[in-house]
Amino acid sequence: MKAAELVGRTLAELGVGAAFGVVGSGNFEATNGLRAGGVRFVAARHEGGAASMADAYARMSGRVSVLSLHQGGGLTNAITGITEAAKSRTPMIVLTGDTAASAVLSNFRIDQDALGAAVGAVPERVHSGPTAVADTVRAFRTARQQRRTVLLNLPLDVQAQEAPEAVSVPEIPGPARIRPTAGAVAELAGLLAGARRPVFVAGRGARASAAPLRELAETSGALLATSAVAHGLFHGDPRSIGISGGFSSPAAADLIGAADLVIGWGCALNMWTTRHGRLLGPDARLVQVDVEQSALGAHRLIDLGVVGDVTSTAEDVHAELRRRGHRTSREAPASTRWNDVPYNDLSGGGRIDPRTLSRRLDEILPAERVVSVDSGNFMGYPSAYLSVPDENGFCFTQAFQCVGLGLGTAIGAAVARPDRLPVLAVGDGGFHMSLSELETAVRLRIPLVVIVYDDAAYGAEIHHFGDADMTTVRFPDTDIAAIGRGFGCDGVTVRSAEDLSAVTDWLGGPRAAPLVVDAKIADDGGSWWLAEAFRH
Repeated sequence: MKAAELVGRTLAELGVGAAFGVVGSGNFEATNGLRAGGVRFVAARHEGGAASMADAYARMSGRVSVLSLHQGGGLTNAITGITEAAKSRTPMIVLTGDTAASAVLSNFRIDQDALGAAVGAVPERVHSGPTAVADTVRAFRTARQQRRTVLLNLPLDVQAQEAPEAVSVPEIPGPARIRPTAGAVAELAGLLAGARRPVFVAGRGARASAAPLRELAETSGALLATSAVAHGLFHGDPRSIGISGGFSSPAAADLIGAADLVIGWGCALNMWTTRHGRLLGPDARLVQVDVEQSALGAHRLIDLGVVGDVTSTAEDVHAELRRRGHRTSREAPASTRWNDVPYNDLSGGGRIDPRTLSRRLDEILPAERVVSVDSGNFMGYPSAYLSVPDENGFCFTQAFQCVGLGLGTAIGAAVARPDRLPVLAVGDGGFHMSLSELETAVRLRIPLVVIVYDDAAYGAEIHHFGDADMTTVRFPDTDIAAIGRGFGCDGVTVRSAEDLSAVTDWLGGPRAAPLVVDAKIADDGGSWWLAEAFRH
């Protein structure tokens, strides 16, 4: 067997989930090896879209995904999506061809190792036919156990080498649990026992730890918040107050600001989650729990840093509080949902208020949904107003804050969660950047609802640069619904709440093709959450 095919088959045997990519000569045989091993392969229209699909699939499925690319241009086309995945610590294998060592004048030749390392991925490579299995296992182990995006280079000359098949590949377990020290547990339990208004903020590192955090909150009287990437983790819990940070409702912000103890569980407590620290009360004690010591206090001064995984730490602190006989009950005193906050409806003149749009969609769309959000001025509305059933109902690829990743994200999330209605919230800028992947959604017959928050502009720049010349960031109004129909989607234009009846009609039908909703939104004067960011 050739090394290229063996690498694909080895990844399949190791248990990767779905693979995504664009196939060229440099990754043809490796991709077929994956497929021969039983791995589903989704052919995208652009490598950038494929990268976001693989990223979202891994986040929503909990499995290592594969991104398959041609050498050189295939890799550079995908590099923005790879950067997002690497910054988000997504366990993903970027399986890419590479030029042969002797091909020094090849058009495709770039320093792929350096490019991967520059954006935060871990560069690995298959060195020879005889080492193909071991090299692949090493890359997979890093991706799974260290939660890293790994760039696995397959040089063309190595791909063609004969490779001995392994009798079997080892079973690679997930990340090891890291228990905190007894002293750290006792100190954290003491802080909780002495606190009157504690608040938990759970982040990406807590996405698998809802149950122990809920139990600890019930015992300690803590309210439950999340960072944006963990939205939905505490859905339905009476102690839940929603997202902490720029997306916090006024009621949630008041509760977080009144806390005398804030604990970040697998959460960076960065400027977005704390509104540059202004969301935190001046006398609040601050604690961080993380598996990496370097993360503790990286963004702001903390009173206690605990090295440990979230589940183990929450369980041990809970046991210590029970041993001390401590129990305090507390629920959120009032609704903290944005949907319950009154506002002055700006709809009219052929445009719909983005709050009205988002609130009505929350009522219309099925509760079992997986919501993906692109980047832009609009993004606070779907994040704040669209409820999700749990942490696997919200895919937020925003670690790199790049516009245009949303459509690929939504397709990857839909492949991971076919049991839920996939919903994409995207601005008109991000939609135009990525619309080639509409064909992928149509071809896969994904019942995707694409909500385009359409203001015919790059809204952040329009609203936050005062009276400057806006010629470069305003565009002619586009019939986005017609574009959707051109790709084979159903398409509707929404200018008022009444127009959303077309979404209800689509939901009641066969859902045989994606639905593109061109929502012509009213000028919001600049989104509240982005105004916070632009003050810095």
